[in-house]
Amino acid sequence: MGYEDIEYAVDGPAAVVTINRPSRYNSFRGKTVEELIAAFRTAWADPQVRVVILTGTGEKAFCTGGDVKQRAETGDYGPTESGRFEIGYLHKLIRDIPKPVIAAVNGVAIGGGHVLHVLCDLTIAADTAKFGQAGPRVGSFDAGFGTAYLARVVGEKRAREIWFLCRQYDAATAERWGLVNAVVPGEELLAEAKRWAEEIAVLSPTALKFLKQSFNADTDHQAGLSNLAMSALDVFSESAEAHEGASAFAEKRKPDFTDYAAV
Repeated sequence: MGYEDIEYAVDGPAAVVTINRPSRYNSFRGKTVEELIAAFRTAWADPQVRVVILTGTGEKAFCTGGDVKQRAETGDYGPTESGRFEIGYLHKLIRDIPKPVIAAVNGVAIGGGHVLHVLCDLTIAADTAKFGQAGPRVGSFDAGFGTAYLARVVGEKRAREIWFLCRQYDAATAERWGLVNAVVPGEELLAEAKRWAEEIAVLSPTALKFLKQSFNADTDHQAGLSNLAMSALDVFSESAEAHEGASAFAEKRKPDFTDYAAV
């Protein structure tokens, strides 16, 4: 399959999936999500592939989430073959694929990009990587896996801080919080991810499949929250408040939410 927004390559036991939209800081539009889904399904079906590595092109960004500029321009994330923006399905696919998924975070992992790395089974970060959420700043949110599962990873207080303050955290802090497994120099990132994949590849794939399903079982109910959150976000995205967030981002100004107090 030919890809426009991503790159897909098999290197030994690892399928390397690379988000390739550096001009938009590897943010995703609808087409990007469709291609990521296709790539993960291809890796699932390939018996040679034992591990999937998810990364981004360049040194600046792993992924900065949904393409807010696209949203500001067209009111959505662009056309797709299915007619749907299937980010929720991608989240479930990362969890459901019976092979470990390693996020190799090469730059900023912000917003929906932060959610993607959190959902991966393991995360290795470049020492220059940054982590954080931006949803409330741009008129968006993830009230599904992006909050509930994040709280399982770093604890309630840290998860609320990440979402309520929209700060960016360096790789050392992310490792200290348990948000990432390891931090390495940027030039060693992909090689280190592939070394981890090689270690995993000599283990029993069936045992790993059962282990991943066991780890997921305790939080599978959060898929229901994710469905609810995606439905709510669809409705919220049409509001004046959400449009103000997206427009402010596209215009490089601070949003003005003074007329939208929560009561």
